Amino acid sequence: MRPTTISQTGSGESNWVPLDTYKNPFNVSLAVVVTGTVNYTVQHTLDNVQDAAVTPTAFDHEYLTGLAASQDGNYAFPVRAVRIKVNSGSGTAALTIQQAG
Repeated sequence: MRPTTISQTGSGESNWVPLDTYKNPFNVSLAVVVTGTVNYTVQHTLDNVQDAAVTPTAFDHEYLTGLAASQDGNYAFPVRAVRIKVNSGSGTAALTIQQAG
């Protein structure tokens, strides 16, 4: 997977970015760059976001939660998709995702 960047300006969630759960190793690097003032959380789901009949359940990343500064992190174990959620503020949080393989 080539690096993918998604962003959210102001409160709300970005679209989900599906990941390849069959990659071995699965490893995913995450980097959030903040512009302006925001409070953000990186979220993941184990649900199939490509199935329109499914409403994905979002789980907050263990460490990338409620932050206001640029930060990086990772997923070492499979998740189906990730997104960025801006909890508050009028700035932008841009999430870059890089999956191994």
